[in-house]
Amino acid sequence: MRTSFILLIILFSFQSIHAQVLDKTKLDNYFQALEENNKVMGSVAVSKDGKLIYSKSMGFADVDKNIKANDQSIYRIGSISKTFTAAMVLKAVEMKKLKLDQTLNSFFPNIKNAEKITIQHLLTHRSGIHNFTDDEDYLAYHESPKSQLEMLSIIGEVGSDFEPDERSSYSNSNYVLLSYILEKTFQKPYLKLLQKYITKPLKLKHTYFGGKINTSKNEAKSYNFYHVWKASSETDTSVPMGAGGIVSTPKDLVKFADALFGGRIINKESLKIMMTVQGDYGMGLMQVPFYEKTAYGHTGGIDGYRSALIHFPEENVTYAITSNGSNYEINN
Repeated sequence: MRTSFILLIILFSFQSIHAQVLDKTKLDNYFQALEENNKVMGSVAVSKDGKLIYSKSMGFADVDKNIKANDQSIYRIGSISKTFTAAMVLKAVEMKKLKLDQTLNSFFPNIKNAEKITIQHLLTHRSGIHNFTDDEDYLAYHESPKSQLEMLSIIGEVGSDFEPDERSSYSNSNYVLLSYILEKTFQKPYLKLLQKYITKPLKLKHTYFGGKINTSKNEAKSYNFYHVWKASSETDTSVPMGAGGIVSTPKDLVKFADALFGGRIINKESLKIMMTVQGDYGMGLMQVPFYEKTAYGHTGGIDGYRSALIHFPEENVTYAITSNGSNYEINN
C-alpha cells in the first residue's frame, strides 16, 4: 500500500507556493493533456491558508459505465489511512487511554517480541514485525474478508525481521495492529472511531472506512492500463484496516490535513511528536523534501489506486491527489 507516487503535484510547478496568483489555466491544460493521452485518471485539490484554491478531475470513475470523475468522486487512499490512524492513536494518548511506551503484550501477547514492542514502535515502523503485504500469498487472499482473529494469525505467522527499535522498516502489519488496539481501547469498531474523532467533527462528508466499491455512490473503481483501461483487483478493506482501508476525496483530504496541522484534531504537542522522524518515519507521516523546502505527508497505493497528501507548514499549502488509474512515470 506504500508507493513511490511522489507527487504529480510536484509537476504543478513551484510557483504554486510562491506566486501571488495560481496559474489555473496552465494547470487545467496540463491535466487535460494527461487525461486525453490516457496518462492519469483521478482528482486533485490544493489549499492555501485553509482555503481551497484549485481542484480538477480527470478521466472516469467507472470506465465501463462511462461515468466521468468529478470533485465528489471517492477513491481508496491506501496508506494515507495511516495518517488518520496515527492521529487517532495520539488522540487516545491525550485522553490517557493509551501510552506511547505501552507494550504490545497487553493487547496481543502472541505476537513475537510483544513484550518489547511499544505503540511508539508500531507508529514509527520500528517494531520489526514483518510486512505481511510483501509475501506472495497475500495476493491469494487480499480480496477476501478477514476477521481480526484471521489477520492476527497472518501477522503472527509472518514473524519479525529484526529486534524492536533496531532500525526502521515500513510494515502495514504495524497499522493493522494499531487499528485493533484502537478498537479494544474504545470498545468500538474502527469505522465508528473514524467518524467520531475525525470525519464528523471536520464535516468530511466523503471520507469513511471503505467497503465493497459502489459506483452509484460516487465511489471510483480502479484500473491498470494495457492499451486500454482494465479493471484492477479489489482488496477487501478488512485486510488493511487502518493501514489502508479509508476512502476519500482530495477536497476532504486537504481539509483533514489543514485541520491536523492546524491543531484541530490533536494538540500541538502531539502534532510535534507525530512529525518527529525516528529513523525514516514519523507517526503516520513522512518528510517530503522539495527543493529547499520540507513538507510532511503520506502517499498511498492499493490495487490500481495511487494517492498523495502533502502539507508545507511554513507556506500553509496542502496538496492532495487521488488517482484510480495511472499510466505515467510519476517521478518524471
